[in-house]
Amino acid sequence: MKPNTIALTSLFVLLISCTGSRPSNLGIKDGKLTACPSTPNCISSFSETNDAEHFRSPITYKKALPEAFAILKKRITEQDRTNILKEDGNYIYVEFTTLIMRYVDDVEFYFDEKNKLLHFRSASRLGKSDLGVNRKRIEKILTGLEL
Repeated sequence: MKPNTIALTSLFVLLISCTGSRPSNLGIKDGKLTACPSTPNCISSFSETNDAEHFRSPITYKKALPEAFAILKKRITEQDRTNILKEDGNYIYVEFTTLIMRYVDDVEFYFDEKNKLLHFRSASRLGKSDLGVNRKRIEKILTGLEL
């Protein structure tokens, strides 16, 4: 093989390996989203309030669920490298992929209709630190969102 071919092949393998496997434990179970792992690359409105590393409060919504859902979905699709995998009335599951290394983050949103709260969970599939990317993404999506 030529050196350029070897380098390109190696780069391709590296990029493919950054995606990781899609988690099988996502979704709503007993009215909650899956808990964050102990690693700092996750943020969730279901984490303990005293867990500053993982917790961010949910946001309230006042609009009817279908309208609030449509507003959130529009905001999500405005983000770069977004792939909505599942939407189910009060739940959205999205994959976000980083530009360079192609890391994939799994992000979920859950409209708790009983309490009129929008909950979320955003976590990296691989690694330990995400340099705050998941928290920044959630803040970007939720800031100024009028539901």
